[in-house]
Amino acid sequence: MIIAGSILILCVLLLVGLSVPLAFGGVLMFLAAVAGHDVTGFLPSGHWKMNSVVILAIPLFILAGAIMEKGKIAEPLVNLAELFIGHIRGGLSTAAVIASGVFGSISGSANATLTCIGGVMMPHLRKANYPEGLSAALIVNASPLGLLIPPSASQILYAWVAQQSVLACFLATVIPGIILIFLLCVTNQFMLRKYKDLRLLEKTEHFAPEFKVRTRRAIPALMMPLIILGGIYGGIMTPTEAAGVALIYAIPVAIYIYRGLTWKTFLQAMREGGITVGVVMVMIFMVLIVSRFLVFEDIPGIAQDLVYSVSENPIVILLMVNLVMILIGMLMDDISGLLLATPLLLPIVQSVGMDPVHFSAVLGVNLGMANVTPPTAPLLYLGARVTNTAVSKMLSPTLMFIIFAWLPTLLLTTFLPQISLYLPKLLLGH
Repeated sequence: MIIAGSILILCVLLLVGLSVPLAFGGVLMFLAAVAGHDVTGFLPSGHWKMNSVVILAIPLFILAGAIMEKGKIAEPLVNLAELFIGHIRGGLSTAAVIASGVFGSISGSANATLTCIGGVMMPHLRKANYPEGLSAALIVNASPLGLLIPPSASQILYAWVAQQSVLACFLATVIPGIILIFLLCVTNQFMLRKYKDLRLLEKTEHFAPEFKVRTRRAIPALMMPLIILGGIYGGIMTPTEAAGVALIYAIPVAIYIYRGLTWKTFLQAMREGGITVGVVMVMIFMVLIVSRFLVFEDIPGIAQDLVYSVSENPIVILLMVNLVMILIGMLMDDISGLLLATPLLLPIVQSVGMDPVHFSAVLGVNLGMANVTPPTAPLLYLGARVTNTAVSKMLSPTLMFIIFAWLPTLLLTTFLPQISLYLPKLLLGH
């Protein structure tokens, strides 16, 4: 009764256009009224949990993403990818997927990846006569790679909530991210087969000199993931320190090297990033209080009993958990969905023997897919604005990407634990 009522109220409040923090506030008021608790008694728990050095990485990565978005850091990455595969049929769209993966590893944000890569690649794809709806849908579906290719703000939050190693959670999503890149490219090539009038880039006769020029131009951007991940995995920096280094490094690179950022637009980027940070922090605070309430009322235990009343088969249970995560992700953004799903579903998957680090990868793939799944699909609507393409043109190819790229990645990640746990075991002995 409590679960059904909470979900119903949350859905109604989100559908009428209320912001996520206020929607969760409404759910909290409902829970307090039904259970007869004093809401103010749960406020200190939210403040106490947010008083963590780890969570400082979130606003730092958000601000770094805002700087990179304004600073044209994506352009040299795209140009380098085009040099290798731009002359191949479907190569430009493949370059967009690869650039999304690389930029996602820099920004850790799906929104920043979509805004940057979409703004840079869509004019190139239109000029080369690529189908508009398919190209925009591909860019949208590749943008959640920022949630899978480390460093990922979502994985930092998951590790913080689930009390797991941040490094292990980072590594758990690498192979699923690579599988998704491969399947997106294959599915895109299959759908491009009926388009005969694509304009391919001319293969340069001076590959070596051009490669040298473009590589030199891309080195400052490519150094960012190397510095961040090398510092983290080398034990030199914590994820929070790495986020601070990313922000400090991005400013001079965007202003003095790529010259996409001026001091005026720098202040604008910081203002926009600050607004996003404020919204995210309030949202985290509200979701933490709701999660605390759910744990206090043993809602995860009730949900576990409910799941086991349907079936005790581990495969069926994991399929049900995946369905719940998809529904959660369709209703809200990745951060709030993660904060709600983790305390609710982690005990259930652990009861069937799933490692919490393995679950971090499953959750990342789920929430990434849900963010592009109609009818809500927040990234789909953002992509429509970024690429100036009607949502109706993107729906059919998006469903194809979901069926032939996202769902296989999700099923492989869920039912083959080695995919997620191989790197954590190899490098960390997890």
